[in-house]
Amino acid sequence: MNRIMKKTILLICLLITGVLYAQENFLSIKLSQGHPRYLTDNKGKAETQKLIKEEPWAQEVFEKLKQRTDRYADRGPEWLTSRLQMYWKTHATEVYIKGEYYDHAGGEKAPAPTVMYTGARSHATNYVRPKLEDLKPYQEDARGMYLANGTLEGRPYEWVNISKTGNIIQSINVEILGIARDAAFLWWMTGEKKYADLAASVFDTYMTGIYYRNLPKDLNYGHQQTLVGMSSFEVIHEDAVNALVPLYDFLYDYLKTDKADKMDIYAGAFKKWADNIIDNGVPHNNWNLMQARYIMSIGMILEPDASYPDKKGGEYYIDYVLNRSSIRQWSLKQLADYGYDTETGIWAECQGYSQVVIGDYTDMVTIFDRNLGMDLTGEIPVIKKAVAADPQYLFPDCMTMGFGDTHPGKLNPAIFARMVTNAQKHGKKDQERQFTAMLKLFDPDASKSAAEKKNVKVAVTSFFSDKPLVIDDKIPAGDINDYVTPTFYAPNASWLVQRNGMDKRHSLMIAQNASEGNHMHANGISMELYGKGYRLAPDGGIGLTLYSGLDYLEYYSQFPAHNTVCVDGISSYPVMKSNHAFKLLNCYPETGVKVDYQPVSYSEVFFREPESQADQNRMMSIVTTGEKNGYYVDIFRSRKVEGGDKMHDYFYHNMGQTMNLTAADGSSLFLQPTEELAFAGAHIYAYSYLFDKKSAETSKDIKTTFTIQMPDEDNISMNMWMKGAPERKVFSALSPMTEGLSRIPDMPYAIKEQPTLTFVARQQGEAWNRPFVAVYEPSSVKEPGCISSVTFPEVESGVAGSHVGICIQQKEGRVDRIISSDDAGHLCKSGEMTVQAAYALWGNKQGDDCIFFLGGGTLLKTPHVEISSLTVTDVMLVYKEGVWKYAASTPCKVRMNGKEYNLLPGHDLRKL
Repeated sequence: MNRIMKKTILLICLLITGVLYAQENFLSIKLSQGHPRYLTDNKGKAETQKLIKEEPWAQEVFEKLKQRTDRYADRGPEWLTSRLQMYWKTHATEVYIKGEYYDHAGGEKAPAPTVMYTGARSHATNYVRPKLEDLKPYQEDARGMYLANGTLEGRPYEWVNISKTGNIIQSINVEILGIARDAAFLWWMTGEKKYADLAASVFDTYMTGIYYRNLPKDLNYGHQQTLVGMSSFEVIHEDAVNALVPLYDFLYDYLKTDKADKMDIYAGAFKKWADNIIDNGVPHNNWNLMQARYIMSIGMILEPDASYPDKKGGEYYIDYVLNRSSIRQWSLKQLADYGYDTETGIWAECQGYSQVVIGDYTDMVTIFDRNLGMDLTGEIPVIKKAVAADPQYLFPDCMTMGFGDTHPGKLNPAIFARMVTNAQKHGKKDQERQFTAMLKLFDPDASKSAAEKKNVKVAVTSFFSDKPLVIDDKIPAGDINDYVTPTFYAPNASWLVQRNGMDKRHSLMIAQNASEGNHMHANGISMELYGKGYRLAPDGGIGLTLYSGLDYLEYYSQFPAHNTVCVDGISSYPVMKSNHAFKLLNCYPETGVKVDYQPVSYSEVFFREPESQADQNRMMSIVTTGEKNGYYVDIFRSRKVEGGDKMHDYFYHNMGQTMNLTAADGSSLFLQPTEELAFAGAHIYAYSYLFDKKSAETSKDIKTTFTIQMPDEDNISMNMWMKGAPERKVFSALSPMTEGLSRIPDMPYAIKEQPTLTFVARQQGEAWNRPFVAVYEPSSVKEPGCISSVTFPEVESGVAGSHVGICIQQKEGRVDRIISSDDAGHLCKSGEMTVQAAYALWGNKQGDDCIFFLGGGTLLKTPHVEISSLTVTDVMLVYKEGVWKYAASTPCKVRMNGKEYNLLPGHDLRKL
């Protein structure tokens, strides 16, 4: 048999295997027969009636749903239908857009009114969305919409071009469709014809209008053409589908009889919608899941493939979600393989969008359980791991980090509830215990009985997918410390955290990130710092009009909005989907390992800044000095690979209303107004967003205090000491408000009204051998800081390099001496301390040794103690509870008090 024939036979075998695999998947899927079958099935009516009879919350929701719907049903179906935003007169079949804005409609006249397209991709508009009662029936006017101008006094009405109305048109239609959906449910429950008439009238008009109208065309022939949906500029915001699917499902029997001649049109409209969502969108991020949800929903309520001439029915669209992939729509499995790190459970986007993704995946788990009888977690096991890993995003205030296109927020407890439901359905007791404990931790109300539940959402879903969960009362709530680790690194999204606890008031935490994955900013090695209950050094956020705004493009997404170092005023690279990660060089404790919080943690990361071709290295440490106290160490080295460095700018932003920048000894630096930080000089635009700038050229060590004036007068401060250097300038400035914090409730001052306190240190020339070296300590009036002084002694070494010495004198007598080097092989000496390490700390309290830490090195030597290793190691040696304890990453030796100890590796502190 020749080689070509063998290859042909092999190919045929592979094709047959693929077909059989797809068929096997289908054999395991059992769609419910008849309707409804999306939120419930034909048994659901009796169950829902029983629920309403027995549960007070269900009675309340049902009655309120009726009252809300009766307001429109009692007016007759025409009243609500006529308020739909349609091309009532022109019956336009074509819609034209220019990029992200509506342009005009036209084309041949359709046999029926068609659905009007919304005004813009962004929701932002100066005009007020009218109430349904304020709309005129059958409104379509060449002048656009007649709306109130919300930016002018008195809110006068004026004619507005549709392109300036944001999402008003879509919002009106979705509200009307939602009322019709509720009416369809009430008809299914009660049999009252007024509900069916209302639902059918709205549904028929809207779906016929979708059927006869084509997909919008972009006159710019741009990227937007690959994103547009039938009702929205983004296929991920086809919110009308969320109402239409259950509407059709509950009303199916009525439509089948009363609108029998239109059933093919309704199915055709749904399929047109699903086909476009498959064809458009983005496959490699959160969009794909949102698209899949719409496709899946439509597939659930369509009839079997054999019912349609094109053989595209329920199985076809469900299979597309499960097994098929096209250029802009990947299968659930392929997407999970692409976006999730199976080792960490972290998704490759900023945390705000990762929360959307895990929410959608767990929602899919519920849909598969409810509608298909399949356990999706068995097919995609990383879902369970991702839910379990979600708390790693949290600061001690139990709100997420703020990097990238996101806002800090709490975890969505629904993801834990869905995993409990999945466990209960499939008899997975360990999983039920795990996620019940997490659910009770993040939603204490989850422990309440169904009868105790208040304020249940007045929605159809409250009787089905959002129905209060019955959980095991014997399972206790979890402890937040069970779900986080002292350090955690997510390489696929390039973020790293260090924490010394999860106490909201007293714990410290560092969150560092670069720019790997989606919805990322150009920020180099950026960091956030936490203290006294707040993220004192926050990320700037996303901007007032999200990622379509000029403030986002020029400032919030760029280096100067972050706590980082910008090189030559030009550091930048593509935002949104970015591919610029940092590399983790050293870290202690080991990332992701569950150990006790350590008195010292540190990390060292490396980043190649692409625009300036600069190497950057950031070493950060948390040193815990007491139950309520501790400080941060930040050593940032930066230099261009080929030399020719003009300057390196260290940016630091802090919460608060006041900032005091002086020399370390408290003397004035005589700061003077300046315009030096600016776009002028061929720098990036972001520099021009800084204002009220003052500067001084000095080689002195400096101290800066940032203060939050608290309502209770227990003012919170971040105290920063920084090593001086020749050719160094320091600046105090204000920058745009910290938009990322603007949505957090109960902040101590109005975030949106307060510009961000900003410190900048500019190093002329390279900043590698003259790095930025800073110590930060949070404090408050009632809990003052422990540091009395910070100095930066010289470090001796026989080899040239970037060698840093720090001495922290504390008020209660402890002195911490730190040495850091850019080369762990260099022998460095400062005073009585000798090291070969990336980072080493020696703490001595009133003459007695109390702590030693060797980080990424082989030697730490003091007058009474020597730690050595043949290989690079991390060693912690601490005097605790009257005895010396240690932890080590590799075998090493300790010489102390004339004795030599051979230490074995271990993560937890143990007796020497």
